[in-house]
Amino acid sequence: MTALTLGPPPTALATDDTLSVTTLAARHLYRISPHAANEPYFGSSGANRFDAPGCRNGAPEFRTCYFGLSLAVAIAESVLHDELPVDGVFHISQAALARRYVHRFTGRALRVLDLTGATLKRMAGHADLAGTASYPITQQWSLAVYQNPLRFDGFVYMSRHLNTERAVVLFDRAATRIRAKPLSLALPDAPGFAAAATTFRIVAA
Repeated sequence: MTALTLGPPPTALATDDTLSVTTLAARHLYRISPHAANEPYFGSSGANRFDAPGCRNGAPEFRTCYFGLSLAVAIAESVLHDELPVDGVFHISQAALARRYVHRFTGRALRVLDLTGATLKRMAGHADLAGTASYPITQQWSLAVYQNPLRFDGFVYMSRHLNTERAVVLFDRAATRIRAKPLSLALPDAPGFAAAATTFRIVAA
């Protein structure tokens, strides 16, 4: 059986107003950033998986911000994103860890599309949504969700770097719905970091 690569999103993803809306509390979001303040930051570099396609020509349809639904996902998708383990161990300098900050959030409930499981399959999608290196395709999927008449604040997807858990991308229309809690902590000081470091075998170099 020939494996199918991820194709463009179906028209239904942008037009079907019967898709289920998932309510997500802001308190469940984790974001790791090199900045201690001014989060959440919604960017339009075009360098990320679900950024707006229009970023490539300087006319982004929306801006995006990425989160994990656990500290472990946030670590995997940021700190470990470009790291390679040596003999099963991630060697990262203490200084590099200390330059990352953990942000938690509060605010109004978010309305998101859960683009995993059966919903993803019904949209002719599969694991390549999080796994393919073809960002022009995944960015088209993001645009389709953004264009849906239900006006989703963003969507949930399976983390590429911790593929047993979920991550979230929010569109800038959600910017007024959430705000960062006043205190951000350096990553090594954050509750749960020690456990995550043990799980991933992160050793301060």
